[in-house]
Amino acid sequence: MLNPDFAYLLGLIIGKGSILRDNENTKIIIEIPHKNLLIEGEDTRKSAKLLILDIIKRIEPLIETKIEWDTESKNKTYITFSKRNSSQITRDINIYLQNKISWRDFRIPKEIFTASKDIKIEFLRGLADVTAHIRKSNVAYGIGYNHRVYVEIMTNWEICIDIANLLKELNIPIQNIRWAHPNIVDPTLKFYNKGMRNYKEHQIKIWAEEFEKIGFNIEHKNKLLKKFADLNRKNWGKYSSKTKKLKCKSLEEIHHKYYWETKELEKKKQSHPDENHSSVYPKIRGKHFDNWKEIAKELGYHE
Repeated sequence: MLNPDFAYLLGLIIGKGSILRDNENTKIIIEIPHKNLLIEGEDTRKSAKLLILDIIKRIEPLIETKIEWDTESKNKTYITFSKRNSSQITRDINIYLQNKISWRDFRIPKEIFTASKDIKIEFLRGLADVTAHIRKSNVAYGIGYNHRVYVEIMTNWEICIDIANLLKELNIPIQNIRWAHPNIVDPTLKFYNKGMRNYKEHQIKIWAEEFEKIGFNIEHKNKLLKKFADLNRKNWGKYSSKTKKLKCKSLEEIHHKYYWETKELEKKKQSHPDENHSSVYPKIRGKHFDNWKEIAKELGYHE
């Protein structure tokens, strides 16, 4: 059953899906966020509707049932379909998701890791369509050749490591993970001292031209990806030609690096009172970290 269309569907569900089961039927609900109606000049509501048509054309023959959708919300679109529990597609979905019911708990199935390259890409494309975005503000250090894609994951720590390792299988390094950990989110206790907590959203950050190896199915996201990947290449050419030590280096030499191939500044963070917060993943709860790389290594993303 693991073909490109089914892999893409699994990516959509694992990225932002929920499953409702009763004694006879299973209902799949997939949320497609679009926080702003106008991003970088693109009408995301219109693009979301076009995406739905693409999904219908691609997925309906696979699931052999009608897909319903709701685009009334300004911030998100929902697509839903229902199947009998006894259907093959329902059984396959339940097997791959180990009968779990929410994106908060889903993991990437081991079968995806052992699948062919095209299966891995289609899975990640489905996941990215509902969790990732690219915009001007994603640039790193304010430098014009450092535009990035953000994959935003709420609460689910394990899926972040799964995504990182699946990207590694495709030779795509991650530039940074902004973990939802107090040492990373609030290292100076700025928000803690105001009585604020924000330990929910993880942000996996990938250079735009590296993420082109995956791409999106959503039209406006793919257009923005190309725009900012091209800007990375164009601005690198301008910048490197004026910098003697970088003149003979390519953008790939600078960006195509895993964190264990880069140097980390020895900067110690102060202890945070919330290091033992209940939202922190149990394996690392109560531990102190000075940078995102230490957390990644601890959780299983490393050489």
